Amino acid sequence: MQSVSSSVRPPFLSHLGTAAQPAQPAQPGRRGAEDTALSRRHASGATNSAVSRALPLVVGVAGLSFSRRRRLSRNSGATAHHPRSAVVRHALEPGSSPVSQIRNFSIIAHIDHGKSTLADRLLEMTGTVAKEDMKSQLLDSMDIERERGITIKLNTARMSVNEDGHDYVLNLIDTPGHVDFTYEVSRSLAACEGALLVVDATQGVQAQTIANVTLALEADLEIVPVLNKVDLPSADPDRVCKEIEDVVGIDCSNALLCSAKTGQGVPEIIKSIIENVPAPHMDEKHEKMRLLVFDSFYDNYRGVIAMFRVVDGSISKGQKIRFKASGKEFIVEEIGIMVASTRKPVQKLSVGEVGYVCANIKSVGDARVGDTIIEAGSENEIEALPGYTEATPMVFCGLFPAESGEFDNMKTAFERLSLNDAALFYEPENSVALGLGFRCGFLGVLHMEVIKDRLEREYDLELIVTAPSVEYQIQMKDGTESTIQFANMLPPPHQVAEIREPYCLLEMIVPEDHMGACMELATQRRGIYRTTSFLTQGRALLEYEMPMAEMIRDFFAELKSRSRGYASMDYRVLDYRNNDLVKLEVDINQTTANPLAQIVHRSRALEFAKKITAILQENIPAQQIKVIIQARIGTHIVSSRTIKAVRKDVLAKCYGGDISRKKKLLQKQAAGKKRMQAIGKVNVPSEAILAVIKNT
Repeated sequence: MQSVSSSVRPPFLSHLGTAAQPAQPAQPGRRGAEDTALSRRHASGATNSAVSRALPLVVGVAGLSFSRRRRLSRNSGATAHHPRSAVVRHALEPGSSPVSQIRNFSIIAHIDHGKSTLADRLLEMTGTVAKEDMKSQLLDSMDIERERGITIKLNTARMSVNEDGHDYVLNLIDTPGHVDFTYEVSRSLAACEGALLVVDATQGVQAQTIANVTLALEADLEIVPVLNKVDLPSADPDRVCKEIEDVVGIDCSNALLCSAKTGQGVPEIIKSIIENVPAPHMDEKHEKMRLLVFDSFYDNYRGVIAMFRVVDGSISKGQKIRFKASGKEFIVEEIGIMVASTRKPVQKLSVGEVGYVCANIKSVGDARVGDTIIEAGSENEIEALPGYTEATPMVFCGLFPAESGEFDNMKTAFERLSLNDAALFYEPENSVALGLGFRCGFLGVLHMEVIKDRLEREYDLELIVTAPSVEYQIQMKDGTESTIQFANMLPPPHQVAEIREPYCLLEMIVPEDHMGACMELATQRRGIYRTTSFLTQGRALLEYEMPMAEMIRDFFAELKSRSRGYASMDYRVLDYRNNDLVKLEVDINQTTANPLAQIVHRSRALEFAKKITAILQENIPAQQIKVIIQARIGTHIVSSRTIKAVRKDVLAKCYGGDISRKKKLLQKQAAGKKRMQAIGKVNVPSEAILAVIKNT
């Protein structure tokens, strides 16, 4: 393998001191006349500063020198303008950009490998964002994204550059990288022709790296490997390149080295995008409009805004459009492009271009991710673009307000959140122990945590979250099938023929020293071993097939604990499989506690039963009556604990006398306790239920 560490540029802008190549003069003829006319308009002061800042920088020594002259000229009040600016503006005009000059690409990476930072440097070095307007993680608009270092809501940015005298449009489609949003990522990658695979040169290949590359390869994208953080002392580009070639199977002989933090190597990345990422394909057979929707979000003033890629034809303002899957028709009020999180309206967008559309759409459900936008009236002539499916919730839980009076505020919060998230499922639920709340469905555990955090931050709610569950497929003895999400929905055992649960392919990259502990954890969670691959000395890739119900129960936290924080994991859903699953119920003084019911495998029922009864015994205070806690499967008691009754010392006043007097008092107390046991009720605090939910 060739070494990839042969040429690394110093931090960006440091090469301004090198000899600059002279700028190419404008060609004579019609375009030269346009240059002269535009130069005169600039001299008269007709062009504002915002438009000037939006003009693309030229990538390379000559372009940077020209950009520097423009800034100096503007600051000194000079009116002279370089004649190439007119050519750049004309060539990169939205709606008339040549398809051969467009590059649509994405950035895929593991968490905290520098994806957002690299996007910042690309925006800065192409002049898309002025330096004074630049901030860290510019495309990450949510506080949760910045704190966790992940991308949840994707964004796009249109960049204009000049390379070797030719103008290009680079459309960056920033995608979420977590497995919960796999469908959204697949639709975003379908809008691209290439992807930058960013890998941390100090950490190497991680589990999420493999998952993202798999999606990119399935979309038949041109992948450009980029090693980030090469400026750190612990960086080892040669080792990481070998990992990528061995594990992912991508040739890294021409891998790019960069530091997204300092800008080192970023100009080479821009050049590589232009040279290696193919231009959009233009199908002459399909001349009518077809747009791929890869994202949609709700704006308080404009309604739903759909992000799209023009696959065929073109779209113009005032045109009547139709969403193929939902069947809804709208009139286009505004179309435009995204320039660093800022919407810029245009009149027309053509093949290969990326933009947004506002059409007075009221619901995100009318503009779902993956849908195809066509011209109204042509639905019988045009086929939808492949790959559209509706998002299916995989993880379910109950959300309840800590104070019962907050239910109305929580309902309002859910209604507003659902405007921006078509994958969020919720319906009201009334729990005897927790009161009014909602039964919710999410794409995954991260999606659940994000929704919970947003409800608490944006709407100032204090929430109680029940234990997460998955969707089960029930085969009844009469031949019918149904699906359930919670144990309380399970039919009586004598009616059920089989219960199927979802399985996932789990990939763990762990240090070699902690392989035994991590494999033991996977086996305890009913994991089925598949393979072990040694990436490099000291690191191994473990593959297991595991029930998803076991994986969502604090598996990741336990994995981090056993590997001292060095392990990473990723998963994808495989199929549903029949297993010996049972419904574990908890009775407190012969009254079933429905919030504590769980569907578990029979082999682990005893373990869960003992844990639940022990937690309840610790957290339920002593009552006036004896409290009997029983965990059962059907009528079979699996585990039982008892909390003794609080007993008054009725013999305290008997300082003497015959023993019969004491026996009479004790018998009277016992009779009272017996009556109380028959009619008394146990007060189970919500803290006891929460303790069970958190610890099982």
